[in-house]
Amino acid sequence: MAEGSKIISPDVQTVTKVTHYSDGLFAFRMTRPQSLRFRSGEFVMIGLPGDNGKPILRAYSIASPSWDEELEFYSIIVPDGPLTSRLQHIKEGDQIILRPKPVGTLVLDALTPAKRVYFFATGTGFAPFASLLRDPETYERFEEVIITHTCREVAELTYGRQLLEDLANDPLIGEFAHQVKYYPTTTREESAKMGRITALIESGEMFTDLGLPPLDPAVDRAMVCGNLAFNLDIKALLEKAGLREGANSDPAEFVIEKAFVD
Repeated sequence: MAEGSKIISPDVQTVTKVTHYSDGLFAFRMTRPQSLRFRSGEFVMIGLPGDNGKPILRAYSIASPSWDEELEFYSIIVPDGPLTSRLQHIKEGDQIILRPKPVGTLVLDALTPAKRVYFFATGTGFAPFASLLRDPETYERFEEVIITHTCREVAELTYGRQLLEDLANDPLIGEFAHQVKYYPTTTREESAKMGRITALIESGEMFTDLGLPPLDPAVDRAMVCGNLAFNLDIKALLEKAGLREGANSDPAEFVIEKAFVD
């Protein structure tokens, strides 16, 4: 609930930074409760008070790694979305409700050991991988990390591109940056690589571009985060290649996040 500009709730954190990447995408950072523990790749419920005083909460993947002293989130703006239509106006010093109970399937423990891991993302589905890409444990478990990011327009790739460019200078991750291969594609605006990632996988073009062999359950693992149709299409391709879907309680060759924003 709200009283003036202050939210009356035990689960309140303060916004420390807001960055807009386009008319429809922005990232923000907030304070982190000292008691909050999470695994890179998990999500939490965050929100703001509604007109009736009841909080409007949605699931958001934590984009910052588990070791970060703050929490980072990456969001789309849905003009008539109950939460994002309000969240897009937040600024430094504002308060946000955080339910400190992280969950999710995109965690390293849900995959069995292997040589290589693919992170398949569309749009803001990049967020959980932003966390995993900055976690040293990812590189301890896998020799190669391939992150694909498919968006409609070039500007929508900015958040991910900047993060990848900064990896080499990260004091904690820099030594592992050479293990990462970044594969951005666009579906609407002209760019260096056009096409839906599903089509590029099916044709084999993605593997040729990256200099990698086709998917092999003996050496490859995958994590998937995007809209429902994308998730189902990638799942079908992974299963066709012989990979099995896993979970926290039953690790296997790939996992899919099924929580969505607005």
